[in-house]
Amino acid sequence: MAKLKYIFVSGGVISGIGKGITAASVGLLLKSAGYKVAPIKFENYLNIDAGTINPVEHGDPFLCEDGTETDMDIGSYEKFLGIQMGKDNFVTIGQIYQTVIERERRFEYNGEDVEAIPHLTNEIIARIQNVATKQKADIVLIELGGTAGEYQNIFYYEASRIITLKNPGDVIHIHVSYVPTPHHLGEPKTKPTQLSVKTLNSMGIQPDFIIARSEKYIDQRRRDRFALFCNMLPEDIISNPDLSTVYEVPLLLEQQGMSQKVLKKLGLPVKTPELKQWTEFVEQVKAPKKRTVNVAIIGKYFGTGDYQLRDSYAALFDALDHAAWNQGVDVKTHWVDAEKVEKQGAEIIGKPDGIIVPIGWGQRGSEGMIAAASYARENKIPYLGLCYGMQLAVVSFARDVLGWKDANTSENNPKSKHPVIHLIPSQKALMERRAYGGTMRLGGWEAKVKKGTRAYAFYDKAKEFIKNTPGLTSERHRHRYEFNNDYTKDFEEKGLIISARSVAENLCEIVELPESVHPFFMGTQGHPEYKSLPLKPHPIFVGFIAACNKQ
Repeated sequence: MAKLKYIFVSGGVISGIGKGITAASVGLLLKSAGYKVAPIKFENYLNIDAGTINPVEHGDPFLCEDGTETDMDIGSYEKFLGIQMGKDNFVTIGQIYQTVIERERRFEYNGEDVEAIPHLTNEIIARIQNVATKQKADIVLIELGGTAGEYQNIFYYEASRIITLKNPGDVIHIHVSYVPTPHHLGEPKTKPTQLSVKTLNSMGIQPDFIIARSEKYIDQRRRDRFALFCNMLPEDIISNPDLSTVYEVPLLLEQQGMSQKVLKKLGLPVKTPELKQWTEFVEQVKAPKKRTVNVAIIGKYFGTGDYQLRDSYAALFDALDHAAWNQGVDVKTHWVDAEKVEKQGAEIIGKPDGIIVPIGWGQRGSEGMIAAASYARENKIPYLGLCYGMQLAVVSFARDVLGWKDANTSENNPKSKHPVIHLIPSQKALMERRAYGGTMRLGGWEAKVKKGTRAYAFYDKAKEFIKNTPGLTSERHRHRYEFNNDYTKDFEEKGLIISARSVAENLCEIVELPESVHPFFMGTQGHPEYKSLPLKPHPIFVGFIAACNKQ
């Protein structure tokens, strides 16, 4: 059996520089060359998963099929590699501490004094070996969270050093670092990365490659400076400038011989990656578009201080892009604060080609979201409600069409006489004891889509989203509240179609209005955005963008 190979990917200078995209791109190249790659991401925070973190703090948690709530980079791995990630691919330092402490309490260390090294590092190494074994990998791709020099991730780097020491010739280290170009100087500065590499050296790690993230391509002078001060060869300095799309990164890296260089350093046979399909996709993305679709996102997780964040709804924006490229149009999103809609009225939304109300929790901004759903329905603007957006579209319909002015979710108004959205019975005990982390209805749940509905037609055109039986699909879920089945007859009599129900509990999964009534009005309790892939856009988003384009 061939020896397992290891690729560590670390970051330098600033966070959010693109380690995840770089790791995913390297993984794509190696997979396209015929190697089995198993990614794993190590995060610095003490949270057990990303599910309890405010999306404004750390971006949209990516939801896996097995219900694991992870970092956004796990989503990048799925999109680039086209394979499902799960709990084995995502580790937090909180998980490491928890596991070691629980083992100590069970006397599994046989009376040893339990210390950070070797016990924490042993657990980190065990997680790496576990994902490699389970996924039968040739190469395990290990992304180290944060940046070099942070105290939170030092044990990850120590584990990297130990693996390198014990597996000579089988480990490489890729350092992704920021190269700023201050406007008042007009030239890229290499000193921050030099200091970052010095930090790595102080931990016993010598990088094999530097991926230089910058606004423009790195020139030969900068490569030579890196080589001199970082004890490397100039050809191992890889330029990764800002591009029009992140999906071009694998092609850019390969133009610089990345896969060949990596395979040679790992002592593996050099094989040329098969990138024809990916190249054609990138050409499609970059091709000029004749039309631009304008979509308003009515959300409440956009702001952080004086700044606006895209990462709070990262999977949603990706899914819109995938669908728009599939339809040969550009998509431009307009972010509208739900609280402003609540205070100033839905008219501030304007006349976009489509409206989306995404995921959310709690009362803040909810009336603005309800108003947005009503505005879209009354003005015949294509509407897509995702999870909370589906629930509040139901509330909107109940108020406007059924005439129940006090209709609401029991989450926002427990005293409503018409709780059209209510708490799942199995969730009540969890809520009472404040068991929030990892306790929602999570992960993939099968649903049967009703034949003759628009939802059925969408799925029927994309067989990869259908399981063995026609109309049987599965979407990922992340919620506690559901459509109240006691009101099913009332809604259906007034024209709201329940087009999908869960197999396990007969819960409402998708609601819609017929095309004869509205160009596109649909809400889904699941999250199709998490299953959309660049080469396989989700059919509901494709249908939504197509309807917007007709506007």
